[in-house]
Amino acid sequence: MLGLVFDCDGTIADTEAVTAQATIKMFRDLYNFDVTEDEFLPFVGTGAIRYVEGPAQLHGVTIDTPKAVAVRQENFAALMKSRGPSIIFPGVLDLMRAAAADPDWKLAVATSSPRDNSMATMETTQIPLDLFDAYITGDTISHKKPHPEIYLAAAAALNLAPGRCVAVEDAVTGVSAAKAAGMKCIAVTNSFPESELGHADLVVKSVAQLTLGKLRDLIG
Repeated sequence: MLGLVFDCDGTIADTEAVTAQATIKMFRDLYNFDVTEDEFLPFVGTGAIRYVEGPAQLHGVTIDTPKAVAVRQENFAALMKSRGPSIIFPGVLDLMRAAAADPDWKLAVATSSPRDNSMATMETTQIPLDLFDAYITGDTISHKKPHPEIYLAAAAALNLAPGRCVAVEDAVTGVSAAKAAGMKCIAVTNSFPESELGHADLVVKSVAQLTLGKLRDLIG
């Protein structure tokens, strides 16, 4: 038995810009200062708390983190309502359906995003939740990526050794987390260039380039 574990934002769907826009609006509305999208890059994949606290610290602004995260999530949900299913990246649903239909594979999501944000993404992309054998979100773990906890939790939920799993990631921190957990990792250049994702076992431009056969060969 083998495991396929997907990150969500920036991997399943093109949501990194939406997340940044939601957070920019939060900073502007609550604290009256502007942040650029590039300032979020070091914090992509690290979870909602670090994503809002990092830029605030860079600007020397003290924030009410729980309130900032809550308002960001409200903004994200509102922005996602204006998106459609086409926000899903090419090849993602095909690969998910193939894994779900194959008795040799189990399928999971491991996202640093809070469950509310993740569910907004799933609702917009219209990905059926019954495809997944496990669904791990950032609000159920203590340590966010690049710590391996979320991928170790995903492997445990699938009842598989991490070495029998392959993760699909878009972020530098996510690749580090998967590798630290002992998983093979495929990085997709949706959010970062290949030059920053070289610690992955395989780097591709699109999930559409992947097949279960390629994943099986990678795990060995």
